[in-house]
Amino acid sequence: MKTLATFLSASIVVSSFQAQAQHAPTIKPGNPTRLSLWDGQAPLGNGKSENADAWLTVSLPSAEQLANNPGLNGAAAVICPGGGYGAVVVEPEGHGIAKWLNNHGVAEAVLEYRLPAGRHEVPLLDAQRALRTVRVNARDWGIEPERIGIVGFSAGGHLASTAGTHFDGGSADAKNPVDRVSCRPDFMILVYPVITMGPGGHAGSTKNLLGDSPSAKLIEEFSNEKRVSDRTPPAFLAHAQNDEPVPPSNSQAFFDALQSHDIASEYLKLPSGGHGLDGYMGPMWDAWQTNSLLWLQLLLDADK
Repeated sequence: MKTLATFLSASIVVSSFQAQAQHAPTIKPGNPTRLSLWDGQAPLGNGKSENADAWLTVSLPSAEQLANNPGLNGAAAVICPGGGYGAVVVEPEGHGIAKWLNNHGVAEAVLEYRLPAGRHEVPLLDAQRALRTVRVNARDWGIEPERIGIVGFSAGGHLASTAGTHFDGGSADAKNPVDRVSCRPDFMILVYPVITMGPGGHAGSTKNLLGDSPSAKLIEEFSNEKRVSDRTPPAFLAHAQNDEPVPPSNSQAFFDALQSHDIASEYLKLPSGGHGLDGYMGPMWDAWQTNSLLWLQLLLDADK
């Protein structure tokens, strides 16, 4: 990952994106661009805000990458790295994934969400804002507004599945154009995700997101296997069956819920790899990447 980190440090353009602006920030293919989501005043979900921000690094595929992957043209995804809600593993589960998907013709936006420290609404507000930001700028960035999904790993998989089960259609009369569009992702790709906040989940993620003594109501609200509905977007899941930190029962429960609502979904049970799939390399890592792209291609073909 050193080569990728060097590339990113040299090529990321840091800009403060004024969300109120009517025009999309100019982003050139091959030039990852880091945007401010809140312009330094981020909401807490209780009517208050803090002097903080979340960041979105947008990467667009080149003309050559698009030509080599015509079936995925116009698709985009917000990427949510993991880290147990106590960190954001932005390189291997963020920028590395963005580069891989760009190579397959998919536009990417890596989300550096705020850490909750028990403020359970904060990461979701950032993810929803990221999805709205990509959607409101979609046409200017060569993206189809109905082909915008979300990808998440570990606790980032919990955030991604939360975005896929807690969403709204936007507010048509909002002053800010970003707030007028839907934050519903059109698809989810969840890799060794935390799903439940109850037994069988990941204790560290639960504590960091919900605090030391969350109520039963709050646990249920963020146990996403219980939040699936007929409006939940299609999902691809991958999980090593020997994952100890985040048991594969998380993916199984979410997949079962999706299937019960007839949501297009696939669950790839990987025989080995543990949490992190052997350090983001090897046959198990390659397997989820290959299979998720095939699944996404079929999903997009079906929607034509």
